[in-house]
Amino acid sequence: MSLELFVMAFLPVGIDYDMLKNVGISIGILVLFILFRNLFTKYVFQLILKLSRKTPTDFFTQICLSFERPLGWGFIIIGLYLAMDYFPFIEQHNALFLKFLRSMVIVLITWGLFNLSSPSSGILVSVNQKMNNKIDLILLPFISRTVRVILIAISISIIGQEFDYDVNGLVAGLGLGGLAFALAAKEAVGNLIGGIVIVTEKPFSIGEWILTPSVEGTVEDINFRSTKIRTFSQALVTVPNSTLANEPITNWSRMGKRRINFHLGLNYQTSKEQIQRVVHRIEQMLRTHEEIHPDTIMVAFDHYNDSSLDILLYFFTNTTVWAEHVKIKHEINIEIMGILEEEGVEVAFPSRTIYVSPQSSELFQTMGSFD
Repeated sequence: MSLELFVMAFLPVGIDYDMLKNVGISIGILVLFILFRNLFTKYVFQLILKLSRKTPTDFFTQICLSFERPLGWGFIIIGLYLAMDYFPFIEQHNALFLKFLRSMVIVLITWGLFNLSSPSSGILVSVNQKMNNKIDLILLPFISRTVRVILIAISISIIGQEFDYDVNGLVAGLGLGGLAFALAAKEAVGNLIGGIVIVTEKPFSIGEWILTPSVEGTVEDINFRSTKIRTFSQALVTVPNSTLANEPITNWSRMGKRRINFHLGLNYQTSKEQIQRVVHRIEQMLRTHEEIHPDTIMVAFDHYNDSSLDILLYFFTNTTVWAEHVKIKHEINIEIMGILEEEGVEVAFPSRTIYVSPQSSELFQTMGSFD
């Protein structure tokens, strides 16, 4: 007995054997292309990726990584198309089926370009460097998101036209509802405008240390709605762009030098000659220190305090890095302590002198005799 007769002997009456065979072939073709997809991803794609990394730039590597998953799904679409040649319920050249396949191809292309336009892909940075343009890093997230919105809009319009949908009517409808949408999304529009203000004025860039009344930390990202700032305690703070655009922003990363400003209080037993020598030696020490900015150095007897004679010290370090700045400040304070010790001068502390009159002294002695 042949295999066909053997199978037909166990089939219920009314079931078409040829139909089941074609369904099995269709499923087999689809499974085969799924296997091809896995083999391609595991071996062929890795070989292509390895070869792309040997090129002078990482442009082709970024393209490969961006289209890795869309290419994998491309095998499934090809397998689905070939499987329909045997599938008995849907014709391979069915108009609706072909429109669906073409729409899937458009989605996969959009998916790859969407990944390629990501700020993390580095493709925008590479293009910027090749064109010798100095685009600020803060613009890259905005450019990336704008490109992505355009890609999605174009993809939706092409798919809509593929299914004979009137895209012009959709655009007209969006235009008529634009005013109502803007009024309903007033806060979102304010954040968008705030983001545009930040990008155009560029008070800070990605990776810079800023201080505002709302937050202090390092800028990590900026998008259409908000700016993400990482605080020094590693907390991530999201500030709306409309709030950030209306606040005073101190950009510590753009300092050319960092200030040190304090008063050194000497006790009132210090003579004027000692004060002059201390002021002179501290000023000379600062002017000869290689880490102190030479343009602005002020050391002077400033004013008479309640418990001290105050000397003003006002100068700047060359470095703006906080850790290095603190280290230099430590070294300066140690040098000042050495100068005060050599000059025999003591640092003042809050104190009060009480003067007792002779009459009060006699009264205290009389009260003591009663004891």
